[in-house]
Amino acid sequence: MQLKKKIAELERARENATTYTEWEQLGMELDALTGLDLWKLDNTSPDYNYELIHERLVSLRTLQEQNHTRELMRSLREGLHHDLGNMGNPALYCRAYVGTKRLIEEYVDQVCSALNYIRAQPSGVVPFDEKMRFFEDTSRSFGQPSLMLSGGATLGLFHIGVCKALQEQGLLPKVISGSSAGSIMAAMIGSHTDDEMQAMYEGEGWYSDAWRWQSPIRGLMGEGFADQKQLETFLRRNIGEYSFEEAFERTGRHVNVTVSPVHEHQKSRLMNELTSPYLLLWSAVLASCAVPVLFPPVTLTTKNEDGDYLPYMPRERWVDGSVKSDLPRERLMHLYNVNYFIAVQVNPHIVPFMESDKRRLERRFMSWPKRVVREELKFHGAGLMNFLRTQVSHEATRQLLGHAYTILAQRYYGDVTIAPRRYSLEHFRHMLAEPNVDRWTWFRLQGERATWPRIAMIRTHTRISETLTDSIQILHKQRSRRREDQLRVVSSRGPRPTGTE
Repeated sequence: MQLKKKIAELERARENATTYTEWEQLGMELDALTGLDLWKLDNTSPDYNYELIHERLVSLRTLQEQNHTRELMRSLREGLHHDLGNMGNPALYCRAYVGTKRLIEEYVDQVCSALNYIRAQPSGVVPFDEKMRFFEDTSRSFGQPSLMLSGGATLGLFHIGVCKALQEQGLLPKVISGSSAGSIMAAMIGSHTDDEMQAMYEGEGWYSDAWRWQSPIRGLMGEGFADQKQLETFLRRNIGEYSFEEAFERTGRHVNVTVSPVHEHQKSRLMNELTSPYLLLWSAVLASCAVPVLFPPVTLTTKNEDGDYLPYMPRERWVDGSVKSDLPRERLMHLYNVNYFIAVQVNPHIVPFMESDKRRLERRFMSWPKRVVREELKFHGAGLMNFLRTQVSHEATRQLLGHAYTILAQRYYGDVTIAPRRYSLEHFRHMLAEPNVDRWTWFRLQGERATWPRIAMIRTHTRISETLTDSIQILHKQRSRRREDQLRVVSSRGPRPTGTE
């Protein structure tokens, strides 16, 4: 009885934790009290190939300890694969309060240690160009993670807590996409340096006053029920006047913003430094936030060589990115070699119907009928909406039917999905309210608390790719310094005397 009381007290304290360190420490105490730390030490489980992972761990550790650098490089090139032995199976991360099987954590630690060991080898052991080629080829074959932020109006402030929690653990992906409200957070993160982001997480320099309602008459006339100029001012103050290319050069983060076309003969677009380098970031976000009826469609703005602003595809207008591409998985896979998706879902019409990983993956026979009915309704509902939207000519009706179709047809889960545990009336009250500092802080803490239980799973998938990316950046800097030193030596010798050979 005393043990149950102690466990309940720790669980309540963990629910109210304000930092990841506090939350993790309480979880470790709970694992010790409940005996789950013994489960973590036991390698065996039907949920993953523990024998394969143990074999690879021992092999890599032995090669590194014996300084067999060449063999270690060959072993990593041949055997380093994403989600080896199904070690990212969500079932392995739903059991303990913190973490997963110790074997998985040791394997990831060893791979990262081996990569850092190879990077640190002198040119006499591994020539620099060969080392660079090893890391670039390995990174390309292994892939990288992506963070996808959904729409959700002011509920999108939840995203800032997720990003804060990930960055504090060194797990914030370099590839970030956002639609509608999610595009605001993606653009802010993609246009602020690491030092600036620390202040941003606290709400410093945060400009509010995003919403201002217009008269109902203007809304009924098709000009939108909210003032789009006010939203534009808000975005330009918080994001800046950067193009996608300029933002990437400033932060090294690949920001992606989804926008949807008004006309049926145009497809949704994923704007980034590759597909639209000169497009102004705030302009794409303004279009992605143009929820039909609330805001009118947007003509995008680009920047020419002289820095002048010009219309981008003047004949086309764009609206809310979440209408057709809330979480653009396939496009990110092709453009950035993404192999792992962290989805953050806050849409009020999606979150109440989402299932936990444990429920989605359950294998009980009695759960089959409900799951079959759910999938059938979704499939046939999407088919009906798709048929109806092709049969009507009225623009507003077609857009609404198209929105309904994509709600049913899109995939809202990632390899890891982070979402509020529940929506209360308090959340819906905030949904279209001004995003002030108090709401910023309230939603940020909720985002952090929802992310902490996912840290172990995210670390398993992303830490190796982050180590590869960091190693490539370090090697590029070393190459630049070497070239600068060579130029400095040549210039210090001065011009050769006339007539010498």
